[in-house]
Amino acid sequence: MRLRSVLTFADLGFELVTGDADLDREVRWVVTTDLLDPSRYLSGGELVVTGMHWRHEPSDSDTFVHALATAGVAGMLAGQARYGGIPDDVVRACRRHGVPLLRVPERVSFSAVVEQLNRELSTGHAGGLTAMLDRHRRHIAGNGLTPVLDLLHRDLGIRCWIMSATGRVVAGPQPPPHGAAAAFLTARGFPAVLREDEISYSIVAADEKHTPRVLDWLLVFAADFSDWSAERRALAGELCALVASERERQDERLGAENRVAQRLIKLIVADTEPEQLISALELTGLRPGGSYVAVALTAGTLREDHTLALLIDLLDGQHAVAGVIDRTAIALIPAGEVDADIRRAVAALAPGLGEDRICVGISAETDRTGLRAAVEEARYACGLAAHAAVSCVIGQHELATRTMLLAGVPELIGRKFRTRLLEPLLTYDREHHADLVLTLRTFLDESGSWARCANLMFVHVNTLRYRIARIEELTGRDLSRFEDRVDFYLALSLS
Repeated sequence: MRLRSVLTFADLGFELVTGDADLDREVRWVVTTDLLDPSRYLSGGELVVTGMHWRHEPSDSDTFVHALATAGVAGMLAGQARYGGIPDDVVRACRRHGVPLLRVPERVSFSAVVEQLNRELSTGHAGGLTAMLDRHRRHIAGNGLTPVLDLLHRDLGIRCWIMSATGRVVAGPQPPPHGAAAAFLTARGFPAVLREDEISYSIVAADEKHTPRVLDWLLVFAADFSDWSAERRALAGELCALVASERERQDERLGAENRVAQRLIKLIVADTEPEQLISALELTGLRPGGSYVAVALTAGTLREDHTLALLIDLLDGQHAVAGVIDRTAIALIPAGEVDADIRRAVAALAPGLGEDRICVGISAETDRTGLRAAVEEARYACGLAAHAAVSCVIGQHELATRTMLLAGVPELIGRKFRTRLLEPLLTYDREHHADLVLTLRTFLDESGSWARCANLMFVHVNTLRYRIARIEELTGRDLSRFEDRVDFYLALSLS
């Protein structure tokens, strides 16, 4: 809306005081303020409504108007109730700094001004943005969703992120709200509201019918939906439909690519001759002379295609060649630091899995001569992860330690060993509502450091010493002995 259009609202009765040469300025939004220097809260294009409570002496007028001019506002609407009119020093300051000044009649409340003008602005912007979304839907050309979000921010002042359930940012600024993905996965309905760092975020699903939720994309708006007009809500719905469409388009593209990848994975498992593997690698875009890591994933009751899609999402944009063998999704990716990223993503998805669990195995780095061994190692590690009670990732470091040993222990023997050593502590914890098992685990994890363990458990060192003494008394073991510490460590690993 142009500033001259503001003067056409007869029911508001604005009068132009100064600035007739600048009436073609674009008004982006209407805000009220009585701060002497509001520049930190302005980003340009605002029509500023003020009752001039900031004015205590004539020199304040220059300070206030200069701040508006520096911020690039469209103009200033001044009320008359405080002074019975607009003081001359305010008018002179507006002329000096080139800020158009409009007078608000005393009979018109500021709330009516802001509500009516912002409603008109929202309707106009929403209509233009809706038309733009329609065009984008019809003519998507690989530019992605970022230009749409940029336009939403520029025209309506709304920040928005599009994210995967793992917390990966598909489009939008960095950094995203930290808790958005977890709030999405645990929401009972949409929109869900997240409050973080004193900011309210509204979270919606790109496609609420999409199952399972861990595979959906989410939209995060830096605003509370309860404060939104019907026009803005409709615009959010249009954007959700566009995002769902873009997601489907990407899934179709990945489906075509995965047919080639599936063939390569089958060739590797079948121990195909190296020459054939090199040709297949080249077709997938992986360098035949590079180094690779294999990743295997199972995900409870998820369908095979969902399991494969989940693995690709966990790899967070890595160039992956992925397929499914015996309900296990397997991917080959260029070697790099992926272990920590996958562990974070699996932990992030846990709240949305319900009774299902994600089990992931990661191989050591290899070249093309060791692809079959890497895939088998990843599948074996994935099988070990399935023995855990929660979602779990087993990498090469675990395979080289106690996990490999414990995986070969018969279940009955392992259960007896664990019961014999830990049952006295578990019984004591149940009967006394104590934390001896947790204390033992923390003490061992901190390599027997009294100070670090006490700090992590928020107890005094003397309290920790009492608990350790009770553990030794109940089990007949001595935690100062290396052998007894190893036994406890193995027993806890079997639990």
